[in-house]
Amino acid sequence: MNKRKSYVYKITGMALLAMVITSCSSDDDDDDLGNWVDKSVFDGSPRSSISGFTIDNVGYMGVGYDGDDYLSSFWAYDIEGDYWSQKADFPGVARNAAVGFEIDGTGYIGSGYDGVDELTDFYSYNTASNTWTEIASLTTARRSAVGFGTNGFGYVGTGYDGENDRKDFWRYNPGSDTWTELVGFGGNKRRSATTFTIDGLTYLGTGVSNGVYLDDFWVFDPTTESWTKKLALDEEDDYAVQRSNAVGFTLNGYGYIACGELSGATNTVWEYDPTSDEWEQKTSFEGATRQDAIAFSNGSRVFIGMGRTGTLYLDDLDEFFPQDEYEEED
Repeated sequence: MNKRKSYVYKITGMALLAMVITSCSSDDDDDDLGNWVDKSVFDGSPRSSISGFTIDNVGYMGVGYDGDDYLSSFWAYDIEGDYWSQKADFPGVARNAAVGFEIDGTGYIGSGYDGVDELTDFYSYNTASNTWTEIASLTTARRSAVGFGTNGFGYVGTGYDGENDRKDFWRYNPGSDTWTELVGFGGNKRRSATTFTIDGLTYLGTGVSNGVYLDDFWVFDPTTESWTKKLALDEEDDYAVQRSNAVGFTLNGYGYIACGELSGATNTVWEYDPTSDEWEQKTSFEGATRQDAIAFSNGSRVFIGMGRTGTLYLDDLDEFFPQDEYEEED
């Protein structure tokens, strides 16, 4: 069937340029495995720098920026039913560039930027009652950090505090509602990095600092709370994984980094094999190139959507099938 994309256009010189940037996979992708299928367009306003989490077969996302306003609305995407529903608004000040993660069936969103200040406040979300509760604030304000939940705890680190890029990490204990600083991360300072978790281990890479796209790649073991350096993201120039503002996700035991910013929005997709510590390029994301998007993954299905390319803010959503042959018309 014919593909349909719904966009809101903010017309400037940059937007006009973005409109002619690739909106489908190039011929170079013909040799790469992976297929993209259009799903239900987001019901709300297009936005970027969104935060969210996946619980069971529902992806939750909210806050963000639409080119004019910082947002507080919050939505759920039903993976099986392919539809959106609006939920209770995020209760904190409207923001973008926050972090979101899940711990034992509860969602969390916090930190970020409200257009004036970097933020510290955090909130938990109860899916059953559709209610938010304010929890202990992060010790140090920041935006464009990373956040992930694993082994019963939440972890937040890196980001930008308004003056400097960060490399510190903090553990959130939901039982005691407290944050504890961790030690031992040997990587560079950075903002706008990416994580994904495979078999309880969380991998961190990409991001930018001092105008440089970083190539170091790390794995975090929550049982020992220790970091181990892995193969660089540009090992012998075989890979081109470096970028910022990308999405990371896990699917069927593999990790992925997709889209993002690399001297402009990009749509390339890379697959990580944890057993060999190697990367393989997959078919590029089929929609418009984008950064600051969001990904939902329940471990066996994954969806990417929203984000922006230049000043063009997006509201489309696609499902990714990494082992399928590419089909243009689906």
